[in-house]
Amino acid sequence: HDVLAGTADIRDAVYELESGLKVVPCGVSLSGFEQSDPERLGKALEELTQEIEFLLIDAPAGISKDGVIPLAVSDEVLLVVNPEISSLADALKTKMVTEMVGSHVGGVVLNRASIDKTELSKREVGSILASEVIAAIPEDAEVRRSAAFKQPIVIRKKDSPAAVALRKLAADIAGETFTEPESRGKQEGFVGRFVRSIFGG
Repeated sequence: HDVLAGTADIRDAVYELESGLKVVPCGVSLSGFEQSDPERLGKALEELTQEIEFLLIDAPAGISKDGVIPLAVSDEVLLVVNPEISSLADALKTKMVTEMVGSHVGGVVLNRASIDKTELSKREVGSILASEVIAAIPEDAEVRRSAAFKQPIVIRKKDSPAAVALRKLAADIAGETFTEPESRGKQEGFVGRFVRSIFGG
């Protein structure tokens, strides 16, 4: 919020984690939110892109001003959705706004997916959003456990089903080859069955 209020430089808001990942956390104070100007976001991001290779923005779904500006300044937008109608409704709005501001939807990430037949399938999600589902992140209890330990799942439990799917997605985005762990025992069998149930084969 200090950056968007014009009282701080974007570089002062960057924190580097042990993993090497750099993050710019969002402020939580109401007063900071009131003083911020979302239109300053574009300039701040332009400064960051001169120093980093990949910049990911976690933007809210829907059509609020806070959500529209990140869409307008992005090279590509990924729609992250849960296999539920309410989530898809928000994603549809976001897709429409993305296209209205001249940006490009690069694909859909199906989050918290399961083999439960009551949920929307990968094919149904892709059809509703008229976009390719490029990854499915399985429902995984280790995600909640990692959050409780305040550690990213890809570090705390890097071979868990969700972590493997996230790491593969990251590799795909970066244009790199992803090599799955060689020995995962029963877990490998579950992931294989899950992937087949979502993507077929």
